[in-house]
Amino acid sequence: MNNDAATSSGERWKVLVTGATGRVGFPIARALAERHQVFGMARCQGAGDAERLSAAGITPLVADLEGFDPTTLPDGLTHVFHAAALIGPAARSDWQRCFEVNAQASGRLAAACAGIHGFVYCSTGSAYAYQGQRPICEDDPPGVHLGNYSLSKIAGEAVVRFAAREHGVPLTIIRIFSTYGPEGGAPVDRLRRIVAGKDVVLHPDSPNNYNPIYEDDYVRLGIRALEVASLDPVVVNWAGSETVSAEDYCAYLGELVGKQARIRYDVTAPWPLWPDVTRMHEVLGRTQIPWQEGMRRIALQCKTSSRDGALPTETLP
Repeated sequence: MNNDAATSSGERWKVLVTGATGRVGFPIARALAERHQVFGMARCQGAGDAERLSAAGITPLVADLEGFDPTTLPDGLTHVFHAAALIGPAARSDWQRCFEVNAQASGRLAAACAGIHGFVYCSTGSAYAYQGQRPICEDDPPGVHLGNYSLSKIAGEAVVRFAAREHGVPLTIIRIFSTYGPEGGAPVDRLRRIVAGKDVVLHPDSPNNYNPIYEDDYVRLGIRALEVASLDPVVVNWAGSETVSAEDYCAYLGELVGKQARIRYDVTAPWPLWPDVTRMHEVLGRTQIPWQEGMRRIALQCKTSSRDGALPTETLP
């Protein structure tokens, strides 16, 4: 990973990345550690999690954001990339804990970061109301796409903005859409279903348009989000520059692995998250990996993993 353009000033940062074992946090922490001192906060509940961070040059901070005392943060931090969040079944089953972690604890973290140069809060494209067959822009209204998680991220944006303003913390809020790559993501989950001969379940308001962003690009634009943080918060969709429907990329994935993609439409399926990336192009830049190339890479990874008996973990219905 070459992140020369993202850190061209030559300054050595002291960065905290939360959620440092996750799909977004780990690759960004790993890239930052090539040039900077990086602390990776994570619960490290998986076998070898702390060792994986250390091997990438990241200093592990084994902690849970829930109940974490921000006064114990390392001294002299210059930047924070806050990707930790409560997601999945835990968020669905316990709304109070979901709001505590994703909103209140995030606000406490931002409040403890007076004097840093940049704080990135990872929000979500699932915090928008569905706009039908047009891309979603940053000024569109909030909505509930994924239940408690979406609601907690809407609250989290407000709490973090308040804390950042009160304590003079330069802030960027990135609303994350469809990330994917070696660490997984929705296209990887759908590829797994194609390989297994299962239906890919999509929303009936087709085409299901997305702007998937491959790991190389989201690492580069994530680091850029740290650089552009401002006391007048930057709020920006974070996604690929190209739009492609899930129908089309699943068909392409099927061709790559020699399996026909079977699409089934269901009104209970999550609606597509289709972002307007005009503002992203202005403040962060454009992505560089064409969607076909990114899909080719995960198909190759899937073939290799299949031979090794270790396909990526499935997370979609």
